[in-house]
Amino acid sequence: MTAPAAPVGIVMLCHTALRRAAQVARFWMAAGCPVVMHIDRAVAAEDVQALMDDLGPQPLLRFSERHRCAWGSWHLIRATQEASELLLRDFPDVAHVLLTSGACLPIRPAQDLIAHLQDHPETDFIESVAIDHATWIMGGLSEERFTLYFPFDWRRQRWLFDRFVDLQRKLGIRRKIPAPLRPHMGSQWWCLTRATLQAILTAPDRAKFERFFRQNWIPDESYFQTLARLHARKIESRSLTLVKFDRHGRPNLFYDDHLQLLRRSDCFLARKIWPEAERLYDFYLSAQPAKLEPVPADPAKIDRYFELAEKQRFDGRAGLYMQSRFPRETSASTKSAGPYSVFTGYEHVFQNFEFWVGQVSGTRAHGHLFAPDRVQFHRGAKVWHGAISDSAAIRDYNPRMFLTNLLWATRPERQCFLHGPGDVMNGELGWFMATDTNAQISVIRGAWMLGLSQRAQPVDALVALAGQMHRQEQEWLGHLTSRWVLARVRILTLAEVLAEPRKHLLDALNGIAQDKALDAHGLPELVDATGLDEFTTMLRNSGLPAQVLKDCQI
Repeated sequence: MTAPAAPVGIVMLCHTALRRAAQVARFWMAAGCPVVMHIDRAVAAEDVQALMDDLGPQPLLRFSERHRCAWGSWHLIRATQEASELLLRDFPDVAHVLLTSGACLPIRPAQDLIAHLQDHPETDFIESVAIDHATWIMGGLSEERFTLYFPFDWRRQRWLFDRFVDLQRKLGIRRKIPAPLRPHMGSQWWCLTRATLQAILTAPDRAKFERFFRQNWIPDESYFQTLARLHARKIESRSLTLVKFDRHGRPNLFYDDHLQLLRRSDCFLARKIWPEAERLYDFYLSAQPAKLEPVPADPAKIDRYFELAEKQRFDGRAGLYMQSRFPRETSASTKSAGPYSVFTGYEHVFQNFEFWVGQVSGTRAHGHLFAPDRVQFHRGAKVWHGAISDSAAIRDYNPRMFLTNLLWATRPERQCFLHGPGDVMNGELGWFMATDTNAQISVIRGAWMLGLSQRAQPVDALVALAGQMHRQEQEWLGHLTSRWVLARVRILTLAEVLAEPRKHLLDALNGIAQDKALDAHGLPELVDATGLDEFTTMLRNSGLPAQVLKDCQI
């Protein structure tokens, strides 16, 4: 006759969401597992009493003495020791002790865990990595967390903490690690055999080791992990609890939409669970998981999922800018949401250019998005996708964000627009486009002179305007000719384009024009350039430098 499964005892360290902790405690007790709950002393007495009333009298339930357990403090160890001693004393048939928190959720049937531990009766499941190899450590303290003193709280007394560390380094202070300890670190959520845990709690050197670990930084990640190496017969250096950390060392939360992902885990519990994840608690604390076909474990998939999430949190989604997360300035991959084309000077050389571009590219081409008076959206629209207004005042509050919001709101449709001298020329905006890998920028230098020649204004006004537009064009070209340019840039002179208009126009539309549309619509008519030479001569004779006019010579 097969012997009954040796039960596992559960130690729960709770400080929030006591309603959820009560649900999980009932789950374990229903499977025959005794539970000892430690409630943080910071929890209000009435909340603790409400928890006890909710659970009622339970033969498998105990409450250990309460301690105030600040993050990373020695009191976490003290609370775990006392709860474990109570569990071992009152439940002598317990073969393994599982340490969990009130935010941990079983993600496999309790009988699966019991059977697993029964198959490994002498194995301690505890992540225990030698300090020399614990590469995940956050905060810049590795071996020093064992050799320096830490009387100040890292969270509440950060300045004192850092200064005292600096002082000890300067004075060469180094605590001696008591023999025969070899510091190890790992997750604080473990499952130890009764024999190993009993040996740690009753060791003759316990007081000496406690004095040492009390001075360590974050001892809950090293105390049991180090001492298990002295007493365990067989260690499997892994936790049975799934915990995923972000780049700051904080545990990620699991939500309802992680349900299917958690089924891929090879662990038996997961932490931390959002207290309002009703679907997770309803599913995993019911009989449903045992009734469904098992899902093959794929922990690598979970790792990839969180690695991608962390990368996205750090780098962001391409082109998405928001209050809660702003991409790094140096991240070229996150500048804009999709490819776009910018044309400078083409509307002065080709008639109805923006309309024609929309026809042959299949896009809704805009006019000058950064015109001084208003945003020239396609066909004069006053509001564009994403509720983006044509107000110049709103746009000019942050031109770069105007552009990125427009590109984000219209993805994946390619945006084409005109930009050049006469527009609101913002240095930050120009540099942004020049260093954006999604930008395709085509420039006809000096083409603005054709547009200027059509104006009926006094000569002095035309000379002043020509000088201003030349300076704006030079600023724009300065960005586009920098060694740091990442956009695809084509810069031609007006004379070059007028000499071979078809060739240069098709080159500018490479990758965005459709061959069938080009055949159907042909090429746009050239603007009449008759009289341009006389116009530029008149400007030169009126005091405009020849340098300004050199790109306009036909």
